[in-house]
Amino acid sequence: MSGPAVGAGVPVERTTRASRAGLVVAALVLPGLVTLPQWGDPSTMRLLVEFIALLVLAQMWNLLAGYAGLVSIGQQAYVGLGGYALVVLADDLGVNPFAAVPLAGLVAAVLALPTAALVFRFQGGYFAVGTWAIAEVYRLLIANTTGLGRGSGRTLKAVFPLARESREITTYLLALAIGVAGLAAVYAFLRSRGGLGLMAIRDSEPGSEALGIDVFRTKLGVYLGVAFGTGTTGALLYLNLLRISPDAAFSINWTAYTIFIVVIGGIGSLEGPLIGTALFFVTRELLADFGAWYMILLGALAVGVMLVYPRGLWGLVADRWDVRFFPVQRRVALDRPARDR
Repeated sequence: MSGPAVGAGVPVERTTRASRAGLVVAALVLPGLVTLPQWGDPSTMRLLVEFIALLVLAQMWNLLAGYAGLVSIGQQAYVGLGGYALVVLADDLGVNPFAAVPLAGLVAAVLALPTAALVFRFQGGYFAVGTWAIAEVYRLLIANTTGLGRGSGRTLKAVFPLARESREITTYLLALAIGVAGLAAVYAFLRSRGGLGLMAIRDSEPGSEALGIDVFRTKLGVYLGVAFGTGTTGALLYLNLLRISPDAAFSINWTAYTIFIVVIGGIGSLEGPLIGTALFFVTRELLADFGAWYMILLGALAVGVMLVYPRGLWGLVADRWDVRFFPVQRRVALDRPARDR
């Protein structure tokens, strides 16, 4: 579908042949995923919950770093805050554990406000280190709070009265809803005026300010939105795992995994995290027997891809064949037959 004419009757392209084909494929695949509990096995559902959670975490980090230019190495703060908020809401306040998942995301977003007030004072590498330091502060605070189980953590007891099969099916369907909603929300935002403004800020803050874009408010909105998405995903992860501890919930591995996924797949694209998440799971299975070398090998692989393909694997595909399943920028369709792919 083309948008209104630009300038002297020049058409604008908002979708591509690849995006329309992708929509058809999604319409065919989604019913199979929704009905998976009827024909699949529990282990497959648990694996897909983890896959979706990592995909959403990667999309959130990609929005923050790839589109907003805010490189954070402290997103584990919101994974942990979301997980602990789930336990408090469900076990201590009596909220339905499944309804508590998005509420936990809201808690993470609220706590992101004072965090943003601190880390937004820094730029570049100082911002990245600042986010990690804040995550460590949250970890230490929770590890020394008796009501939250201190260092040993807590078990999510609110789900115990539920039958295991019912709990696993509901968790899977909730994960599927979060995955679809997260991807759709990021895509819709990037196609909006706010998304265009965000990418303009990433490319040139002074130029964006000259155009009247509120740089601080735009960045803050994205940071809080990402905190909500990350906190919701953290709650989903621990709804699936049932047990949480400070060291696990606030582990930097959560951010390391998402960075690996985004860098391998392609930063600054929505397709990249999809490819990166799939490759991460394959790589994890292949390297599972390497013990402590696992993270070293992952890092070496990420560095290798960055050196050979700076825009990731999806960047290689997009540059060679001009394929875009999630077109977020308007393009002037001067040669539609050649570009409409």
